[in-house]
Amino acid sequence: MTIDKKIYRSIQELPTSLQAEVLDFIKYLLAKAEREERETWSDFSISQALRGMEEDEIPAYDLSDLKVIFE
Repeated sequence: MTIDKKIYRSIQELPTSLQAEVLDFIKYLLAKAEREERETWSDFSISQALRGMEEDEIPAYDLSDLKVIFE
């Protein structure tokens, strides 16, 4: 028997109030999985955007490079 069928049968044996708790827990797990997936894609996106930047030379600037100074 597959896991989804085992879950379905087990839930059917629970009282309605506990079935509602199971549904709430399932919604929580789905939201958690979605959040983790977004975080994974965000981390990947940032790493791709920054790829190779550690090899770039950072130019040194000083006050003589400023074109306009606001006071």
